Amino acid sequence: MAAASSLLSEDKFLCSVCLDVFTEPVSTPCGHNFCSACIHKYWDSSDVCQCPLCKREFSTRPELQVNTVVSELTAEFKTLVQVKASSPDPQPPETPDVLCDICSEMKEKAVKSCLMCLASFCEIHLEPHQRVAGLRSHVLLDPVKNLDDRMCKTHSKITELYCRTDQDCICILCFKTSHKGHDVVSLEEEYEAVMAKKDAAMANIQNMMQSRSEKIAEIEKSVDEAGTEKEASVQVFTDLIRSIQRSQAELVEAIEERYRATKQKAEGFLTDLKMEVAELKSRSSQLEQLSQSVDRHHFLQSFPTLCSPVNKDWTAIGVHSDMSFEAVRDAVTLLKQRVDEVMEELPEIIMKRMREHAVDLTFDPDTAYCSLVISQDGKQVTDGVTAQELPHSPNRFEVCPEVLAKEGFTTGKFYYEVQVKGVIKCVVGVVRESVDRKEDTLFSVEDGFWTIELKQGIYTAYAKPNVEVKPKEEPQKVGIFVDYEGGVVSFYEVNSKSHIYSFTGCHFTEKLYPYFSPQVNTSGANSVPLIITPVPQTH
Repeated sequence: MAAASSLLSEDKFLCSVCLDVFTEPVSTPCGHNFCSACIHKYWDSSDVCQCPLCKREFSTRPELQVNTVVSELTAEFKTLVQVKASSPDPQPPETPDVLCDICSEMKEKAVKSCLMCLASFCEIHLEPHQRVAGLRSHVLLDPVKNLDDRMCKTHSKITELYCRTDQDCICILCFKTSHKGHDVVSLEEEYEAVMAKKDAAMANIQNMMQSRSEKIAEIEKSVDEAGTEKEASVQVFTDLIRSIQRSQAELVEAIEERYRATKQKAEGFLTDLKMEVAELKSRSSQLEQLSQSVDRHHFLQSFPTLCSPVNKDWTAIGVHSDMSFEAVRDAVTLLKQRVDEVMEELPEIIMKRMREHAVDLTFDPDTAYCSLVISQDGKQVTDGVTAQELPHSPNRFEVCPEVLAKEGFTTGKFYYEVQVKGVIKCVVGVVRESVDRKEDTLFSVEDGFWTIELKQGIYTAYAKPNVEVKPKEEPQKVGIFVDYEGGVVSFYEVNSKSHIYSFTGCHFTEKLYPYFSPQVNTSGANSVPLIITPVPQTH
């Protein structure tokens, strides 16, 4: 019964995700158990479907069933815990003392252990070691358990030597046989040698502790600074918004005041002008009537008056707008442009805006080279080495391990991500629809390829000339962004959000297809598949 109870220890029934006793335990294909809700939540929050314990990755999310055996054992464990909780806690047993090996009935506590006799003695039975000459040379030490551990398991002799070559305690017969020719010294000599190094070792440990403590403080400071960065940025923008709102209100008030003054001035000018126009119309009418009169004397007397010029000169008079308001608008426009430029340089903003154009892709088997193997869901591809018997397709690549996505694009922007973790060599990018699929062609823009190669951790963009980029971290996932009208094809390392390379100034006239080349899998050295991964939704 005790053995059965020991099998129900709590650590066997704890989910490694929530660190609590299992609820609806399910088993992954690798044999590990988790709460059903925990493992699904873990996978939902990760780009990769893998076991939280052994990190084994699954190409597709496994369908998990409740493990009935673990579920029943968990229920039994919970019942046992409830029973124990209802009973008083037993006092933990005290650690037993080392007892005398010679006492036959009531064993006394040992006061010394002998390395030569491999036994522990109480005060009474230790007396011969203090009196008999042959025993006084034995090595005594404070009572210790498991003296058998100090015996050579091979020769049943005490291990009184130390082999520096193998860093192990040995007996004299080991020295003459399996450790012959090794650097062997007595335990005492090795002890003294190690003790001589103790202070230096302690100092080294202290230095390492100090350096790591400083690193902890540095990291914690960085975390604190990262936490306050949001508050500081929000405050700066809040102050800017308030300043702009205040300036906007003041500007509107100034414009309205100037508008009222301008309107009042303009209305005065308009009144005078309208009066002059009315007078000129009257003169025109009178002049027309005089021209039809036969009274030449009256005509000659009236004509000079009707044709006399109006005294006021309106040439230099007008209502003009103040250019100072335009200067304010220009300054605000420049500020907005500068803020936009800075925002567009932030990696997180760049990635967020690109991901807004994410597309769902699948590999097109009709274009795949004969040795390529595509997963059932159409999201993974690798070189299977052996050529397959495939139906003829005019769209199939027939020279190298290459494949296109089913989806093509003739307008707008699109973005997708490809997992390259563990891949030794591959080429990804986009190609035009008319790219040659039957002959060996170069990865060049002239031939319709806008691609980069990943080879042993180094990116090479096939431009003129080729451009090499060595990432700071091991490549995990590549993001490809295409702006068809803008003529841009950009590549990013997704995890670090770092820019790899961009083809700019491109002129696209055909449909573009995402392109993938796992490269040849020689002797299984390049067997890790390229995986089209889902792009996280932006908010």
